[in-house]
Amino acid sequence: MTSSTALCTGRVAAVTGAGRGLGRAHALALAAEGAKVVVNDLGVGIDGSGTATGPAQEVVERIRAAGGEAVAHNGDIATDAGAASLVATALDTFGRLDTLVNNAGFLRDRMLVNLDEDDWDAVMRVHLKGHFLPLRHAAAHWRAEAKAGRTPCARVINTSSGAGLLGSVGQGNYAAAKAGIVGLTLVAAAEMGRYGVQVNAIAPAARTRMTEDTFAQTMAAPAEGEFDAMAPENVSPLVVWLGSPACEGVSGRVFETEGGRITVMEGWRPGPTADKGARWSPAEAGEAALKLLGRAEAPQPVYGAR
Repeated sequence: MTSSTALCTGRVAAVTGAGRGLGRAHALALAAEGAKVVVNDLGVGIDGSGTATGPAQEVVERIRAAGGEAVAHNGDIATDAGAASLVATALDTFGRLDTLVNNAGFLRDRMLVNLDEDDWDAVMRVHLKGHFLPLRHAAAHWRAEAKAGRTPCARVINTSSGAGLLGSVGQGNYAAAKAGIVGLTLVAAAEMGRYGVQVNAIAPAARTRMTEDTFAQTMAAPAEGEFDAMAPENVSPLVVWLGSPACEGVSGRVFETEGGRITVMEGWRPGPTADKGARWSPAEAGEAALKLLGRAEAPQPVYGAR
């Protein structure tokens, strides 16, 4: 099961939403690099409905069949009890937790005027709250370890999206949640670094249940033997590296990753500025803003905008 590099030998990783898609690929890749894996998945539908234990257990069985170690966790990580039990499962089963990959999520896409409160709340809950709660419980454990003189080599990989970085038409709830994950990543990296915890985020593009319709409309399937740029397995090598000791010193970063491409996203930086040294009038402020916009770089288009 273990690769020749074995970047994660001796480590324990918990991956949320690991029954299918990207999470499944991450869990298998971490196991292949020597990690023991807690495979979390509720087994819900693409819209968050229903539950099933099968997806998580299938990944566990595949890891074990290849000689690795894994355990299934079917708790709801967007609840405090579910997130706490995720960390507890790692500690009770394997005696430690080294890497947390926050990946779980689903979609309820609507244009803003048709987006009701339940669809907003459900998507914000699974993506944003579902990142915060596992992160909070894992961070509390790692801080306690550091204060006890056992400073960990801990890693967190959060999952944002291009929708969270640029926006995406018809996905106001999803884009807002994914943008919030970037903010959460930056704060967690700043707060937890002193305790041996590094926190980064990825913005992946891959073919999963959540994106297969989009890619089917825009990209032809690869011919046999050709590189499948949209395979979720292409994203996992970066996740493995970010979850390993090898990425020492890398924290508070966002990486866009798709196919064979990795991009460091540079985020918001100050652009052109003007300072009057006194209060502007509305007309003056508008004139100054227009001049500054003329000197600024044009933003990248929102996904789906025409």
